[in-house]
Amino acid sequence: MVTVNLRAITSWVGITRLLAVVLSCLAFSLVASTRDFWSPYGTWCMFTWCFCFTITLLVLLMELLELYPRLPLSWDDFTSAFSMLAALMVFTTSVVFPSIYISSPCRGSKCARQAVATAASCLCFLAYALEVGLTRARPGDISSFLSTVPGLLKVFEAYVACLIFSLLDTYTSNAGLQWCVAVYSICFIITLLIIIFTIGRCLAYIPFPLEKMMVGYNALALMMYITATILWPLYSFRGTKRPNSCGRSCWWDRHLGITFLTIFNLIAYLVDLVYSTRMVFIRA
Repeated sequence: MVTVNLRAITSWVGITRLLAVVLSCLAFSLVASTRDFWSPYGTWCMFTWCFCFTITLLVLLMELLELYPRLPLSWDDFTSAFSMLAALMVFTTSVVFPSIYISSPCRGSKCARQAVATAASCLCFLAYALEVGLTRARPGDISSFLSTVPGLLKVFEAYVACLIFSLLDTYTSNAGLQWCVAVYSICFIITLLIIIFTIGRCLAYIPFPLEKMMVGYNALALMMYITATILWPLYSFRGTKRPNSCGRSCWWDRHLGITFLTIFNLIAYLVDLVYSTRMVFIRA
């Protein structure tokens, strides 16, 4: 028998999810009305808003009707991972969309709709960020892994790796760059498997201490990213300057973006290692 749990929409977490649904719907509706989103950047923005709207609405319905216990997954891990992923995706979209589509000076109804869509997207990011803050496990809480700081960092690391892959173009002619791509790929695959196994409740079947395995993996990933942080800019920019005719999709800008994203992930793995070490050894 299906029951209705009104707390799913009246609690602070439920209210933030309702706001995210409304704001993401407003954003993609306004952009759809302009009929100017068919470039790869516009398609990504529309996909982000529609994806976040759909999944958040499903989460609300599942919790409102209390259907989620019937699913063969860890619901708390899933919602924590999704809210973190949605915050990162909407944040990226809130930066990319106005930089690509809103010109200066902004005139006309079309530009006004794009500006309102950007504002709605920014507020949507704040709603998802607030949800992450409300559902994050506090020190001492017995909670799902993906709601802890190391778990949220796993989602961040995987998402940044996806951004790196989206910027890759030419790297096959250099062994140093090939190693960097191997680092990004190996760490992304392992991190993604950790997230999937956590949501699917499969980590309990691993025949060795999970916490110590996480510490070892974070240490290995950190060392690998240190090499990538050094080698990628070294082999990408050695003896070259930014071309004067460099446009929006210039290879130099893409490689510079990968450099900064590599540093971001390096910091994320460092923080992840510190938190994991504290949780396993210092607490013990």
